[in-house]
Amino acid sequence: MKSFLTKHFILLSLIIITIGLVWCCVLIDQQEIGNTLSTVEKVRKNGKLRLITNRAINTYYLYNGTPMGFEYDLAREFARFLNVELDVITPGWNNMFEYLKQGKGDFIAAGISITAPRLEYSDFSIPYMTIQQRIIHHNLVFSPKDIKDMEFRIFHARRGTSYHYRLAEIKNSGVPLEYVLYNNIPTEELIGMVHDREIKFTVADSNIALLSQRFFPDIRIGIPIQEKESLAWAVRKNDSEMLKQVNKFLLHASSTGILKRITTKYYGNIDNFDAYELKKFHDRINSRLPKYKNVIEAESARHGFDWRLIAAVVYQESHFDPDAKSYTNVRGLMQVTAETAREMGIKNRRDPNQSIRAGIKYLSLMYKRFDFIKDESQRLLFALASYNVGYGHVKDAMTLAKKKGYNPNTWQGIKATLPLLSKEQYYNQTKYGYARGWEPVQYVERIQTYFDILKQKKAAMAG
Repeated sequence: MKSFLTKHFILLSLIIITIGLVWCCVLIDQQEIGNTLSTVEKVRKNGKLRLITNRAINTYYLYNGTPMGFEYDLAREFARFLNVELDVITPGWNNMFEYLKQGKGDFIAAGISITAPRLEYSDFSIPYMTIQQRIIHHNLVFSPKDIKDMEFRIFHARRGTSYHYRLAEIKNSGVPLEYVLYNNIPTEELIGMVHDREIKFTVADSNIALLSQRFFPDIRIGIPIQEKESLAWAVRKNDSEMLKQVNKFLLHASSTGILKRITTKYYGNIDNFDAYELKKFHDRINSRLPKYKNVIEAESARHGFDWRLIAAVVYQESHFDPDAKSYTNVRGLMQVTAETAREMGIKNRRDPNQSIRAGIKYLSLMYKRFDFIKDESQRLLFALASYNVGYGHVKDAMTLAKKKGYNPNTWQGIKATLPLLSKEQYYNQTKYGYARGWEPVQYVERIQTYFDILKQKKAAMAG
């Protein structure tokens, strides 16, 4: 054997070297093929779509470990459109475009407007929302009346944003204003600083400003400082196939109602409250909610509800007042009727613990009645509407929705038909008859807003 190896050493060496070279060529060829794949081809090959975004109230955040946010929800639908999974990358606002350029992500969806500087290093999709930059100030601070009145005032903004560019543009036009720039700080954090009177002025897109009013009731939305702008998604420069797929999806989302549904989810109720109502809610979260928080948490856990949702229901029902009484003679924290109290096994509707226990138990019963609705978030809205107007009227609204061609198992479907229950031509067609059908719509949407505030409010979330 040794003699054989010695005799044929050179031949064996050449064979090994040849095999090695062939293998290297195969690897190099595969790498070159990989490098020539387009972004869309790589996404489909890997089964993952990489979203570059920023953690903010209007884009992406985690609640109880669950990702949510307008841009996240829309991007998740885009991933489904491509039949792939979604990965989220949050490098910080100032690093997003560099990550895109370096191929560390496939597109940016972060509530960004189309600006001339950004068009130099990225391509933008068709717009999906129109916004306008507005000055944000405290209600005790006088806001500029127009752009010229911005002189000698100090504005705070995040570096590299459209706000930064616009403030620089105004200053260069001859208005002697000053501005302070921050790195990677969310706009809502600057709005919070205005609310707490740490700074006097910041700038925000109108959609962020309206959302932020829920959480910072003392802010006011001042004058616009820019013409209306369009929000869009960004892809790498000259990445034509990715841009084509993004545009194709956004058109699909618009035509199928996906875009409207997500927009309504996050922005649908922002005009339903005035500053006084929001201020009162925030005050009572601190002054009244702590008295009942423990029992709300315990009973919510017993029935599988998020306690913050139940707190939102309690506030909508009674403003955390155990002696509350409606014109229909419902009583207590959760406005339980005498009949419901008997059914739920409680004796004193004005007792906070009993009222909360009965109310949550009844809401759980309503929730279970809609178990044929697979989307749990949608099912919850049906349960809330039933808590307010009654299960029978919600079923009537579902029947009307089906007749009118709406999906009766979606909130959007019965939101359109519940108000019809107050019109004779419609309630005469139903089993349970007349109902003030606009009330459960307002009821559900207000609870959604209160729930959103409680999810974001750190003080209420503690413990």
